Amino acid sequence: MDIFLSVVSIYLFIILGYFAKLKLKNELQEKSLVILSIYFLQPMLTFWGLSTQKIDSISIQAPFIYLVITIFLVILSFFYAKLFFTNSKEKSIVTISSVIGNTGNLGIPLGIALFGEESIIYTSLINIVNIFIIYTIGVYFYSRGSFSIKDSLLNIVKLPLIWFAILAITFNLLELTIHPSILTSLQMGAYASMVLQLMIFGMFLYSVKLKKLNKKLILHVNMIKFIIIPLIAYIVLYNFELDSFMIHIILLELIVPLAVTNVNLSSLYNCKPIDVTSLVFVTSLVFIPYLLLVIGFLNE
Repeated sequence: MDIFLSVVSIYLFIILGYFAKLKLKNELQEKSLVILSIYFLQPMLTFWGLSTQKIDSISIQAPFIYLVITIFLVILSFFYAKLFFTNSKEKSIVTISSVIGNTGNLGIPLGIALFGEESIIYTSLINIVNIFIIYTIGVYFYSRGSFSIKDSLLNIVKLPLIWFAILAITFNLLELTIHPSILTSLQMGAYASMVLQLMIFGMFLYSVKLKKLNKKLILHVNMIKFIIIPLIAYIVLYNFELDSFMIHIILLELIVPLAVTNVNLSSLYNCKPIDVTSLVFVTSLVFIPYLLLVIGFLNE
C-alpha cells in the first residue's frame, strides 16, 4: 500500500498539469516552462541536493557501480537502436531514454518505502550520478536528433546545471559551509523544480493521441527498460562483492520508469517530445505491476 500511495501521490502533479493544459490550451506554453525549469530551477535542485549530505568513500560505491552499469547500457542501447531504427531522432530516443530513470521524484521515496531511511544516502547519490548522465550523455543524444556532433557537445557546456553541479561538489568536498538561509532558498527552488517537471509532463501528455502512438518505439524502449536492463544489471551486480541491501537499491534505481526530464530535453532539442511523453507515460503505468513482480522475486 505504501508503494502504491508513493507513486500515486507523486503523479497527482501530472494530473494537475494535464488539466491546466486542457483548460488553458494555447495560453499555456510548455516550451517556456521547460526553459524556466532547465535553466533556472534545476540548477537549484542540483546544488541543493549535493549540499545536503557529505560525500564519502563508502557511500560513493553504489553510485559508482550504477554509473558503470549505465554507461555499458548506453553503449548496448546504441547498437540496439541502430539495428532496429533508421530515423536519427528515434535512434537517439531508444539509445538514451530507457537509461534515464526517475531516480529523484520516484526512486528516492520508493527506496524509503521499500528499504527504510538507511537507503537515502545511496539513492540520493545515485540520483546525482543520474543527473550528470542526463545533462551530458542525455543532452548529447537528444541533440544529435537535430544537431551536429560539434553542436551537440556544445549544448552540454551551455547548460548551467553542469556548472552548478561542479560548484556544489567542490563545496561538498572542501566542506565549505553554506548559510542556512541560502540553503532554504535553494530547497524552495528544488521542490518547485520537481513540481514543475511533473506538471510539464502532464501538459505534454495532453497532446498525446492514442491513435498516433509510436507503437514500435514504445515496444522497444519497454523491452530495453523492463527486460534487458534488469537482466544485465542482475548479472553484473552479483559479480560485485556487495551485500543484498545495496544490490536491491541499485537494481531498483535502474528499473524505475523513464524520468520526466526526458520530456524536457526532447522538447528543448526538438526530438519528438510527444513520442517521448508517451514513453514516460507507458513505462510509468507498466512499472507499478512490474515492481510488485520484482519485489516478489527478490524476496524469494
